[in-house]
Amino acid sequence: MGITNIYNIIEPKDMNKNALLQILLSVQDADPRNYVSEENINQIAQMLNVSRSRVYTTASFYSEISLKPRGFHLIRVCSNAPCENDGKAEILKTIEKTLGITIGETTKDEFFTLESVNCLGACYMSPAIKIDDQVYGNLTPKETIGILKNIMEADKHE
Repeated sequence: MGITNIYNIIEPKDMNKNALLQILLSVQDADPRNYVSEENINQIAQMLNVSRSRVYTTASFYSEISLKPRGFHLIRVCSNAPCENDGKAEILKTIEKTLGITIGETTKDEFFTLESVNCLGACYMSPAIKIDDQVYGNLTPKETIGILKNIMEADKHE
C-alpha cells in the first residue's frame, strides 16, 4: 500500500496522534493481505510525526494487528474456558484437517489464515469461531466444514 493510499486513510482522522490504533486497523483492513507492513509503519510514523518505535510498539501490542501477511480470510478460534469446555479442540482439529494448516499458518493459496484468540465475546454460543467479521457459534465439526466450504464456493463465484 503506497503513501497516497495511507494518506487517504489518515486524512479523515485529521492525522491525530491519538488515533494511531484506529489508523493501524484501517491500514490493515485496506490491505488485501490483512497486515501492516514495515513500509506502512514507517509512512504512518512520518505522516503523524511520531517515532517509528511508537507506531511499531502499538502495532505489535494488539493481537488484532498483524505485522506479517495473512490470508484473504481470517479464521479466529476462541480459546477461552467456555469454548474449551464445549468442544473447541474438536472444532480446531476439523479446521486444521480441512485446510491443512495449524494455528498461526496460512493456506498455500493464501486464502485462509488460522489464529487463536483469547475471547470472541460469544460465550453464550460456544464453541465459537470468527471468520472475518462473522461469528459462528454452537458449532459441530460437520457445521464447521460446511461453513468453510460455503466460503470457498462463494469466493469462486465472485
